[in-house]
Amino acid sequence: MNFELTDERQMMQDSLRRFLSDRYTTQVRTENLDSDAGFNADIWAQLAELGILGALFPEAQGGYGGSGFDIAVVFEELGRAGVVEPLLDSAILGGGLIAALGSSDHQSLVEQVIDGTLHLGFAHGEPASRYDLAHVETTATQSGDEITLTGRKAMVVNAEAAGFLIISARETGAVTDEQGISLFLVPVDTSGLSLRGYPLMAGGRAAEVELDAVTLPISTRLGIAGQAYPVIADRVAAASVALAAETLGAMETATGLTCDYLQTRQQFGRPIGSFQALQHRMADLLIELEQARSAVINVAGHLSAAPRKRDLHISAARNLIARVGRLVAEDAIQLHGGIAMTQEYELAHFAKRIVMAEHRFGDADYHLEQFIDLSAA
Repeated sequence: MNFELTDERQMMQDSLRRFLSDRYTTQVRTENLDSDAGFNADIWAQLAELGILGALFPEAQGGYGGSGFDIAVVFEELGRAGVVEPLLDSAILGGGLIAALGSSDHQSLVEQVIDGTLHLGFAHGEPASRYDLAHVETTATQSGDEITLTGRKAMVVNAEAAGFLIISARETGAVTDEQGISLFLVPVDTSGLSLRGYPLMAGGRAAEVELDAVTLPISTRLGIAGQAYPVIADRVAAASVALAAETLGAMETATGLTCDYLQTRQQFGRPIGSFQALQHRMADLLIELEQARSAVINVAGHLSAAPRKRDLHISAARNLIARVGRLVAEDAIQLHGGIAMTQEYELAHFAKRIVMAEHRFGDADYHLEQFIDLSAA
């Protein structure tokens, strides 16, 4: 089997890597971490101009990619550079949901996401939902031509910068039923909607969202009432592929920084990388890194498979990436020593990105359980 990138993807990877190496400096990353928005508006606009946002959407939706491999190529480069810009939340989740469920009237919003002029946030997780996508307590009550939303959403990434939030709410059924969940496109300045923002440990910003009897026209519902769950699962699957690839890129950088440090740091008159014990540990990291790369290639190729098969491969990949990521982050810090724990040193940022990525859409234990359940079915 040929695992080489197509010419188009290779060109995209090369141009994105070159752009990020030139423009996404340590200073830019630090400024992003300290900014109120959590990202750099100029970098965002230039990523859109390069066509990187368009690579995350298929042609039918105004882009030119959208496959698992397109997503993996983009996010591996973002992870390698430690980018905190919210491509996953605004494009993969927010834009993808509107493109899949929105009417023709909503197509202009997708175009605005692709050209970088509109940000979105996906408000689905709740204080008690943990990793269960079907756990939705927020309610949507219809009265005539209006819908009233009441509830709370937790850790809505990019909410403060978003023009619209895509909010999930239950119209029928029990709290954990897959049927009965709808999505609504809600302007962030809607009366009754309030945000409490905060910075994220690994970069970017999120917010807690309160919905106090938010009243909207029925036209804000995306798709058919109560039928949004399969599309939510599809977009979270794409986001899981993106997270796996991003973590792989971050691990590559963390390993590279460690290798460089071992060849530079002197002890007893020679580089510490010449000590056999440390060479063996680096060899172990490189072997694990290659396993992680294979897992990303495999899961990217199965993104378009039937849901059960797709989810089986996603859980396998996310479990392996989580375990390898933890090993890489911990060993990279230990091999560096105390300098790796300082905020000023690049590795600290990458280690946090690697570790925190595990906890979005399911950690290692969750995906192991999912893999066992799906394998037995």
